[in-house]
Amino acid sequence: MSEAEDHTEEQPIEVLTLPLDAWHRARGGRMVEFAGYWMPVQYEGIIAEHQWTRESAGLFDVSHMGQLFISGDGVEAALEAVLPIDLTTLKPFGPRYSMLLDEHGGILDDLMVTRWNSGFYLVVNGATKWDDIAHLREHLPDEITLTHLEDSALLALQGPKAAEALARITTGEWPLSALTFMKGGQFKIDGVDAWISRSGYTGEDGFEIAVPAEEAARIAELICAQSEVKPIGLGARDSLRLEAGLPLYGHDLSPDHSPVDADLLFAVNKRRRSEGGFIGAEHVLRDLAQGTAQVRVGLALEGRQAAREGAEVYAGNQKVGVLTSGGFSPTLGHPIAMAYVDREQAGEGTALEIDVRGKRLPARITPMPFVPHRYHR
Repeated sequence: MSEAEDHTEEQPIEVLTLPLDAWHRARGGRMVEFAGYWMPVQYEGIIAEHQWTRESAGLFDVSHMGQLFISGDGVEAALEAVLPIDLTTLKPFGPRYSMLLDEHGGILDDLMVTRWNSGFYLVVNGATKWDDIAHLREHLPDEITLTHLEDSALLALQGPKAAEALARITTGEWPLSALTFMKGGQFKIDGVDAWISRSGYTGEDGFEIAVPAEEAARIAELICAQSEVKPIGLGARDSLRLEAGLPLYGHDLSPDHSPVDADLLFAVNKRRRSEGGFIGAEHVLRDLAQGTAQVRVGLALEGRQAAREGAEVYAGNQKVGVLTSGGFSPTLGHPIAMAYVDREQAGEGTALEIDVRGKRLPARITPMPFVPHRYHR
């Protein structure tokens, strides 16, 4: 057999479509590949959509994310062996931020976990969901059932007028206004069953809404029929979460970082810090006791030129870090960024420089969020 005959031509990876694919295209969404799916990056423009969400309400399609339900005898103890969360403190229908860690304490994914009546509902990132499912199945006992809720779409309605718009079309055992930040419940939208939690990833008040995939287009159309609401793409979702100081997996979070240097120690509850007992606990508790060489920080840049992921951070001639996210802040009118920098250089107000194609941009360590959160507590 010749070398040419032995060569197998690589097959292109299929880009999948989401339940709202045709709906996005009909509304003029500019579609791009993201996390293995075609998704809208923008409709009328990123800055316009960003500002609309800050001032009114924007509807995001986040159906690429993985929705999982984990149940069975002993599910709480089994899940605590995998997640660094104290599930005994998790009240019914209250989402909580958590993470999947590897044996070295590195972050495999960040996620939301909610106690439902007979188990736990997890929402994981779209780009990592298949690896997450494999990881969970590997580490959960055989008697624990993991169900991938593939027939469920997920929408996020975000912005100061989100509650007003959604309440108009929602019914339930109690009014939507009874939900405060990080609380959820079962509702109906135009007769369709919907799981709704008051949560999101923009820093604004808002809701995440899980509905049957076959009803997603009708529900999205009904929500966008409210005068306060417009569909919003991935571009504005990224600029909003950056202003809110919220890390993005695959950029600001990765297996190279633990909850300690990522400044996410709040997700490792007090009892778990003392008792351990979760995957990667030994390394996380060591980092907690000894400190880490670097830490995730926020940076405010001078001027108008933005710096992007991968740009190196300097203190004088010494390289002290690398940017993991960066962009122009429409709300603040100047560029902002996140980076991991040497702990000695991580103090608030520290003046640093960011190298962008050989040009040094002045920057200063600043607290996050860059734009204050406006959650409804």
